[in-house]
Amino acid sequence: MKKYLFSLVYQLFFWLVLFTVERIIFLLWYRGMLVHEGISFVEILSVFPHAFKLDMSTFAYLFVIPFLLLTVRLFVRGNWINVAMKVYIALLVVLYILTCTAEIGLFGEWNTKLSFKALVYLQHPDEVFNSVPTSHFFLLILVWLSQSVLFLYLYNRFFFVRIDTDNRPPLIYSLLWIVMAPGFLFLVMRGGTSEIPISASQSYFSKHNILNISAVNPGYNIAWSLTDNLRHEALNQFIIHPEEQALQIVEKIRKVPEDTTVIITRINRPNIVIILLESWPGDAIESLGGDPAITPEFHKLEEDGLLFTNFYATGNRSQQGNASIYAGLPGIPVTTLANHPEKYQAVPSLVKILNDQGYFTSFYFGGQLIYGNIKSFLVDNGFDRIVEGKDFDSDLLRGKLGVHDEFVFHVYAEELEHMQTPFFSTVFTLSSHSPYDYPGERPISKEEISVENKFINSVHYTDRCLGEFFREIKDSPVWDNTLFFIMSDHSHFSYHGYPLWSFKYHQIPFLITGGALKSVYAGTQEDRIFNNTDIPLTILKQLGLPGDEFVWSRDMFNPYVQEYAFFELNDGFGWKRPYGDIVKSIKQDWFYQKNAPEDKIPQLEKEGGAYVQVLVTDFMNF
Repeated sequence: MKKYLFSLVYQLFFWLVLFTVERIIFLLWYRGMLVHEGISFVEILSVFPHAFKLDMSTFAYLFVIPFLLLTVRLFVRGNWINVAMKVYIALLVVLYILTCTAEIGLFGEWNTKLSFKALVYLQHPDEVFNSVPTSHFFLLILVWLSQSVLFLYLYNRFFFVRIDTDNRPPLIYSLLWIVMAPGFLFLVMRGGTSEIPISASQSYFSKHNILNISAVNPGYNIAWSLTDNLRHEALNQFIIHPEEQALQIVEKIRKVPEDTTVIITRINRPNIVIILLESWPGDAIESLGGDPAITPEFHKLEEDGLLFTNFYATGNRSQQGNASIYAGLPGIPVTTLANHPEKYQAVPSLVKILNDQGYFTSFYFGGQLIYGNIKSFLVDNGFDRIVEGKDFDSDLLRGKLGVHDEFVFHVYAEELEHMQTPFFSTVFTLSSHSPYDYPGERPISKEEISVENKFINSVHYTDRCLGEFFREIKDSPVWDNTLFFIMSDHSHFSYHGYPLWSFKYHQIPFLITGGALKSVYAGTQEDRIFNNTDIPLTILKQLGLPGDEFVWSRDMFNPYVQEYAFFELNDGFGWKRPYGDIVKSIKQDWFYQKNAPEDKIPQLEKEGGAYVQVLVTDFMNF
C-alpha cells in the first residue's frame, strides 16, 4: 500500500514543481514589464503562496485518472496499468507546457490568460504566426519542446512509482484507499472545507494584473474556460433579428434628445458610499408594498433621502450586481462577466475613472470574495483597498460565511471617519444570505409571512444593523460630505412568492441619502423606471464627468432619458416600459407573462428581443 501513497505524493510533488517552474519562466519572460511597473521583488515572490491553493486544486483534478488506474490495479493484474499511467502523464505534461508556452506568447499581445476565445484564433494559424515576431515564435516552440522532454525525463527517472504486478495490498488497506483517497481529492479540488468553493479569484491579490495572471494556474483556467464555453454557446439562441435591425432598435431606445442632468448634490466632489444589501427584495420595503415590520430602519432613512420606486436588478446573482454597478453591464443570460476575466478589459470601469479623478476607492465585505469569482473582477477594477473576511479582527463573531453585518458595519463606520477624501467606497452585507446564522432573535413570525421566514428575519437583522450604522455616521463629519447609495445587489424569493420570471421579483430598493444630498430631495420619491446598470453614469454625471463608454447605463437625473427596465433569463428576457411589460422565453417562443395592452405586445417583444440580442452580441465580441 505504501507504493500507492508514494505514487500520490510523488505525483503531487512533480506537478507542484512543474507549476512553479512554468510560473518562473513566465515572470522571467516578462521581467521588463515587472521593472516598468515598479513591482518589488517581495511582491513578485507573493505570487507563489497565492498560487498554491489553486495549484493544489488543479493537481487534484489531474490525479483523478491516476486514482482510477491505481484503484483498478487493486483488483486486476497486468503491467498495462503502469504503461497507461506513463502515457497519461506524458500527454498531460506536453499539453500543460504547451498551454503555459502559448500563454507567454499571448500575454504580450492581449494582456490576458489563454482562454477559449484565444483558442478560436488557432483556426487561422497563419494569422497567429504573423502576429508574433518570428524569432519569438520559434523560441517558444523550442521552449515547449525542450521543457516537455526535460519534464518527461524527470518524471520517469525520479517521480514514477511502478506498481508491482504480483503483490496486492491487504483488503482493509484497499478499502481505506477507495474510501479516503476520493474524499481527499474532493476536498483539495474545492479548496478545503469552507462554505465557498475555490475559484480563480483565490489567486488574485495585486493591483498589478501581470502578477494575478501568473498566479492563476493556466491548466485550471483553460479547463474552466472550455467548460464555460459550453454555456456560452447557448447565447446564440438570443440572435433572432438581423444585426443591423437589432442595433437600430437599441440605438433608438438609447437616444437622449438632450444631454443634461439635474444636480442633486450640494457639493462638487462628495464622498460616495454604496451600501450593497445582499439579496434584499423590493417587497421587504414598506414604501414598496412590504410589511412595515421587516425594515423599519430603512423606512426611517427615507425621511432624509430620495427613494426610487421602480428600480430593478438585471440579474439574480451577486456577480451580476457588481458588474452592473461598476461596469454598467446588464446581467448576461447563461453566463456572467466574472466567469470571463479575459473580457474585463473590454468593459468600462467606474472605479478606474474615479481613481484617475483623485478618489480613494475601497470595498468591504465580511465574507470570501472568491464566491462567483467576484474578487478577480474587483481587483481588476483597481480598488485602492479591498477588505474581506480574513482581514477583519479574528475576535469578531462569525458565521459560516463570514463576519456578521453588525460587526462589519461598526468597523466600516470607524474606517470611514479616517478614510482619505474624497472617497468612493462600498460595503457589501452578508447576513441575509443563507444559512442565516446571524446572532440575536428572530422576531418576525407572522403567519402571513411564514414562507421564507428565515430569510425575512435575516433582512430584519441587517436592517437593524443599517440603522445603528447611520446613527453612528450621522454624529460624524462623514455624513455632511457624503452621498449614500443604499441598494440591493439582486432580489430574492420572499413571503409574497413572486416567481423568478416576474418584474415583481426583480424589483429592488434604491435610496439616496446623506448630508451631501440637497435638502429639497429629503423624503421624496422617484417613480420613473430604471435598472441597477444606471448607477455608474448617474454618479459620473453628478460629478460633472463624461461617461460615454457606459453605453448600457443611463443618467437617472436626466429628465429626457427613456424609461425601461430589463432582466435576463437563461432562456429569455423581461422587458418593461411605462405602458406595460412582458417576460418571454426565446428558447420556447412563449410568454411567461404579458402585462400590457394587446396592441403594445409586439413593440415590447421587438424592443426586448433586440436589447438582449445586442447585449449578448457585444459580450461575445468582448
